[in-house]
Amino acid sequence: MKEFLFLLKERNEVLYYFGLICLIAAAGCLVLTKVSTLQVLGTSAWLKPLKFFLSSAVFVWSMGWYLHYLGQSPGIQWYSWGMVVLLGLENLYILLQAYRGITSHFNVSTPAFASLWGLMAVAAVGISLWTALISARFFTDAFPALPVAYLWGIRLGLVVFVIFSLQGLTMGARMAHSVGGPDGRPGLPLVNWSTLHGDLRVAHFMGMHALQVLPLLGFFVLRKSPLILLAGLLYMGITVGVFIQAMLGKPLVKF
Repeated sequence: MKEFLFLLKERNEVLYYFGLICLIAAAGCLVLTKVSTLQVLGTSAWLKPLKFFLSSAVFVWSMGWYLHYLGQSPGIQWYSWGMVVLLGLENLYILLQAYRGITSHFNVSTPAFASLWGLMAVAAVGISLWTALISARFFTDAFPALPVAYLWGIRLGLVVFVIFSLQGLTMGARMAHSVGGPDGRPGLPLVNWSTLHGDLRVAHFMGMHALQVLPLLGFFVLRKSPLILLAGLLYMGITVGVFIQAMLGKPLVKF
């Protein structure tokens, strides 16, 4: 792990430090879930910022690792700082709303909250589209030094990530992540995915973490291109199936 962090810092210092800050913030939120009684929608108010800080750290560290293969350029620096600004503002708003004991997502109860929710949605779309734009280079540039299966893992991971990060728009359009019932408890531990109704966050989570799963499979396990291509299609198919299941109002796991 120390070697990974050392190399990551060398590859992209901006995203390395931002990811580290997110992890520290997540640790603070984890402590608050244990010591604070503040709740939002029946769960600890600090659970949402905890998840978003963790997700942000994993995302920027993954991108910091992959962007190294594209070389150093102003475009890479702009993207790195852009992610810091967009994710930083999004996470700060989520943290502030948690501190207030009110929801951040889908909160249009006041003109100010409606505007901030809209800006947060714009930031999320901006992250997805900017990532899609810079990811195109993994399809157009040559990478003779990279194992082909690993390269395809990165390519497929980025494609699935972008698709299912934009799938978040379905939740924004519905102003809810649950289908067939209201948002809130009961839910699975930590992730709080509904155990009674469909939950669009499941496919969102699975799709976005293809960014880590598929490259790791390509590098360590499925070291042949046909195998990682098959795995990518299978992963995509399962994630689409989970999305359809949620849209039908059915939970991933029903208790």
